[in-house]
Amino acid sequence: MSAFLPPLGLANPHIQTLLPRLFRRRPLFEPIWQTLETPDNDFLDLAWSEPPEQVGHNNKPIFVLFHGLEGSFYSPYANGLMHAFAQQGWNSVLMHFRGCSGRPNRLARAYHSGETSDARLVLEHIRQTYPNRTVIAAGVSLGGNMLVNYLSDYADDPIVQAATVISAPLDLASCSDRIEVGFSKVYRNYLMNSLKRNALLKISLLNEQLGIKAEQITNLHRLRDFDDLITAPLHGFADAQDYYQRCSGLSKLPHISIPTLLLQAKDDPFMTDKVIPTFPLPEYVHYRLLEHGGHVGFVNGSLLKPQCWLEQTLPKHYQYLLSND
Repeated sequence: MSAFLPPLGLANPHIQTLLPRLFRRRPLFEPIWQTLETPDNDFLDLAWSEPPEQVGHNNKPIFVLFHGLEGSFYSPYANGLMHAFAQQGWNSVLMHFRGCSGRPNRLARAYHSGETSDARLVLEHIRQTYPNRTVIAAGVSLGGNMLVNYLSDYADDPIVQAATVISAPLDLASCSDRIEVGFSKVYRNYLMNSLKRNALLKISLLNEQLGIKAEQITNLHRLRDFDDLITAPLHGFADAQDYYQRCSGLSKLPHISIPTLLLQAKDDPFMTDKVIPTFPLPEYVHYRLLEHGGHVGFVNGSLLKPQCWLEQTLPKHYQYLLSND
């Protein structure tokens, strides 16, 4: 894998974090949508690079992507990675966490960093519908932490043959505190506005299940407060701290049973050193701590022609798997 070197003048972590949203305001392609019904009478929206029925005939390997907190296909990194893999001969598909596809899900429950059953449902669907395919997965930020939990929960049968975890908050409590400091509050405000907006769309369901009123949601400011009020009780945790402790991916890394690449930037404004493993990892878990890159940034090229290093690097990293299909 090639080294990441930020362009002269673009090494600042906040520039790295924000720049992709500035130079990629529109997705690189329009996806084909598919909806899967869930056993609890809800649904999951998938975004494909090709029509699902066509995937059944082309015999290409499948790249599965899990987005970050309040992300979607329209997040620059998401359609960028999907497009990059599609251009290299893969079928690409993104699973939207519940409520993130542009329409509210049917139930009060939503998603969180340790919720792996929806990912399992999607991967089982892929295995059943497209048998004998090479399947790899990537998770970004919250989706990366979720993917670590998934690979630990289903270590005996992960379905995927390899995985990449990008800018993951592997210690949820420290990351929740970090985003309350300095310029990182800008990201906090953006995420909180989205979380509160989506929660208010389901206020009747939340009121029925948790007794929450709209005013309580609108008055929230910190991610930890949101997780205390909604995420934790909605998904069976005592409080935010209980959720953070049980769902942080760091301690789950030794349980991973497939080749897994973890990419993290030292200057990530969402993270602290507590996300860095200080214990021996399995030989097939490869951890790369990069000096620069911000949070899911990794912009190289030049100021006039910025490029996304992840999109250049990851398809090449997995190119050896193309010959297996």
